[in-house]
Order: sequence, then structure tokens, then C-alpha cells
Amino acid sequence: MSVVPGYRPNVGIALFNDEGRVLVARRLRDDGPEIVLPGCEWQMPQGGIDPGEDLLAAARRELWEETSVRRADPVGTLTEWLPYDFPPYDGPPHRLSPFRGQRQQWVAFRFTGNDDEIDVTQGQNGAEPEFSEWRWERLDCVPDLVVPFKRETYRRVAEAFRGFAEPLRGAST
Repeated sequence: MSVVPGYRPNVGIALFNDEGRVLVARRLRDDGPEIVLPGCEWQMPQGGIDPGEDLLAAARRELWEETSVRRADPVGTLTEWLPYDFPPYDGPPHRLSPFRGQRQQWVAFRFTGNDDEIDVTQGQNGAEPEFSEWRWERLDCVPDLVVPFKRETYRRVAEAFRGFAEPLRGAST
């Protein structure tokens, strides 16, 4: 993984159910420069890629830490780096403060578990919970639910993963 000065390497996760909907979760609070704006609190799971960690391992770890989901099969990747800049931040020092923004690669998963297994309110692996609730949403609607500085990234993800947003044969809609 190459290092781009000022940008934290990050993985985004698009978790699709059999109906072709994607999991989104409501952010609890700001995370330093990752601010939350009223009406823009929803996002898909994401998180930092640890040094030496490969993309799929990072995606599986972040998915579990943020949603408790372990039962999911990878179905696609978007390995192009998609950067976004944080809005201006003048708050207290924070783990993300040294970064101008994040650059993301994305992994699409098909959820193979049951909805009652999903819990976004309990951080796993010592992670602090980032979300208060979750729901299944149409992928094409998700860019309008996120903070403005992430919208272009989400539009590109929605375009790249639109084939996974179709119901599987035999799935009820």
C-alpha cells in the first residue's frame, strides 16, 4: 500500500442484503475532523487500514468492529483510491488531526447472516461504538444521506457497486 502524505488509508464497506439494499448506520457524534451535520448522519461502515494489513482483512475487521457482522461474503472491490478532505477543524488534538483527509478503497459484501446479528451499538475488539442505529437502504439514495464532504466518494461507490444493488433471485422485495 502506497502512502500519500496527508491522507489516512481507509477502507469502506458496502454490505448488501439479498434484496440489494445496503447497510447504513447513524453516526453518534463527531470524530474529530470527521464531523456530523444535521440530516447527514448516515454512512456505511469504514475505518483505517492498519500498516501491513491487506484490504480484505481490513474490511472484515472494520465490518465486525462497527456492526458485529461476521457472516458476509466478499463480492466486489473498488481498489481505486477515492480521497476526501476533512472540513476545517480547530478542535482539540485528535487521532485524525494529523491528516488532511482520508483515501478509501471499498469492498462489497453480501450479508449471509440474519438481521438480528447486526449490532452497531456495541463496538467490538475494544472499538468505541460509532453508531446508534442502522437500516437497509437503496444504494442510490445513500450519497444524499452522508455529510457533503463524502458525497462524491459515495456517488462513485454507488456507480461501481450498482450491480450488487439488485435483488438476488428468489429474494423477497
